[in-house]
Amino acid sequence: MSQNRDAASAAPQVGPWVIDTRELGNRAGSSRSFTRSAPAPAGFGLDMIGVPEGDPVRLDVLAENVVEGVLISGTATAEFTGECARCLDKFSEEIEIELRELFAYPDSTTDATTDEDEVSRVVDDLIDLEPAVRDAMLLTMPTSPVCSEDCQGLCTGCGVKWAELDPEHTHETMDPRWAALRERFGGNEEEN
Repeated sequence: MSQNRDAASAAPQVGPWVIDTRELGNRAGSSRSFTRSAPAPAGFGLDMIGVPEGDPVRLDVLAENVVEGVLISGTATAEFTGECARCLDKFSEEIEIELRELFAYPDSTTDATTDEDEVSRVVDDLIDLEPAVRDAMLLTMPTSPVCSEDCQGLCTGCGVKWAELDPEHTHETMDPRWAALRERFGGNEEEN
């Protein structure tokens, strides 16, 4: 009885991320396409990049009834926003991921022979796509995003973007060990 209560509390709630497998029928080989838009939940990204909460994630998937469960295949598309790791400018870009995931039926051989975190499960005839899509998108997002491949970043001396600086822009650097001598005798090495 306790397991049934735990399973019921873990069941996905009906919404745009959830597919009701009863719409597929009960025989292997039956399938149905689903196209919908689902709002991105909080935490749909990494530190410097992600899909803003509430922004649409377009789902275009095929649900196929197989012997062991329901095979979901298709794509998920969203626009992520981020901060360039080189110049700190904000940018946005579309991301599309391929999705192919088996959701095991309760009491199937796959359900009995795999750990809970190895294969997704059908719970109360429902499939929650959000965790699978989130995981696939997070694996696709760059950990150090850049606004463009040729972004030169910032000058370490003054913090201005290299793209906005003169090509001859430089900063005089001196070994701090020589700074005391320069102060005492004035000028620079070339003058002395």
